[in-house]
Amino acid sequence: MQAQLIALDWGTSSLRAYKLGPAGVVLEQRSLAWGIMHLPSEPRVIAGVHCSDGFELAFDAACGDWLDAAPTLPVIACGMVGSAQGWSEAAYRNTPVDVASLGQALHRVRSLRGVDVHIVPGVIEQVGLPNVMRGEETQVLGVLQGLGVDGLIGLPGSHSKWVEVVEGCITHFDTFMTGELFAVLSKHSILGRTQQPCEHFQAEAFDRGVHVALSTDGERGVLSTLFSARTLGLTGALAPDQQPDYLSGLLIGHELAGLPGSAKHTPIVLVGAAPLCARYQRALALCGFAHVSLAQEATERGLWQLAVAAGLTQPVSEA
Repeated sequence: MQAQLIALDWGTSSLRAYKLGPAGVVLEQRSLAWGIMHLPSEPRVIAGVHCSDGFELAFDAACGDWLDAAPTLPVIACGMVGSAQGWSEAAYRNTPVDVASLGQALHRVRSLRGVDVHIVPGVIEQVGLPNVMRGEETQVLGVLQGLGVDGLIGLPGSHSKWVEVVEGCITHFDTFMTGELFAVLSKHSILGRTQQPCEHFQAEAFDRGVHVALSTDGERGVLSTLFSARTLGLTGALAPDQQPDYLSGLLIGHELAGLPGSAKHTPIVLVGAAPLCARYQRALALCGFAHVSLAQEATERGLWQLAVAAGLTQPVSEA
């Protein structure tokens, strides 16, 4: 099957590269640790030029051999690569925004190979406190194209996003720093002193954390309940290897408590790493959210659809 597109999901900590064939089928994929904050630094020759630029080096490592074999393959990229700290800044689009229309607003950067990398713009909401996303907008499109669902899309991660979509438009979204806060508290606070890692998911401890976040104690807020991750250990109510999952459930529970009550009757689609989505699916059930499903390959599908909209490649019926 002949390749038609190179698609890059280029974030802060990693770079995922996909070689896509007709209809966006994944022919080959790679994952490298070359996120925009961890770029390679050892110089090498690219296209006959001695190069020390980290973005060029990472791009060449990710898909240089694919382009050697097919130099005219179009390239599209989403994520933090388009941020102010990225390879080249792709301006935000304001909400409400039709996510499919982002394919008409791609930002181009010319690589040393002479290949244009087409970068997907991020999305910004400036009603009230500003909110931004880069990469999630592409996943949202992938969910819509794959499932045809309007409703609420959850994207768990270091900075979890909850995106409201109406008739193909991102109308509102919220960000929760749940994953990053868990990491900071576990590694750099007193809460981590008594924790012990566990190979197995401690479901009872996780559920307890979610319930505390939803209880009358949780109404005082996350700053009030956090210390219970230590005191329940000190009083013998939580074993050291239960404390990490308790803290995880507590933080996720507070995150979900911040969603609008009407969301309990709205279709919810989760996008992200399977183990993390499983935690969120469990917590959502405990919180009374009944209509929850998981999406697969949302990024790849979204990048393919944006490339089609931009004329970089063709739908299968026109190929």
